[in-house]
Amino acid sequence: MINEAKELKKIGEKLQKLRIKNGYGSYEDFAIKNSLSRMQYWRIEKGKTNLTFRSLIVLLKIHKISLADFFNNKL
Repeated sequence: MINEAKELKKIGEKLQKLRIKNGYGSYEDFAIKNSLSRMQYWRIEKGKTNLTFRSLIVLLKIHKISLADFFNNKL
């Protein structure tokens, strides 16, 4: 059985690593720079919200990474 909360947390951690890798020290800087809700982005990174597929695609476009690369650990 898949633990959804655990998987959302893993996705959030990967997004956080991408953010840091791309030079954004804080989630707030990243959110402001990319016109995202700071609180919502924080929830995504912490795995505390049900991330939609659309939101994930938007975030990956900002980071210039494909879905395939994101899920194949090619970060």
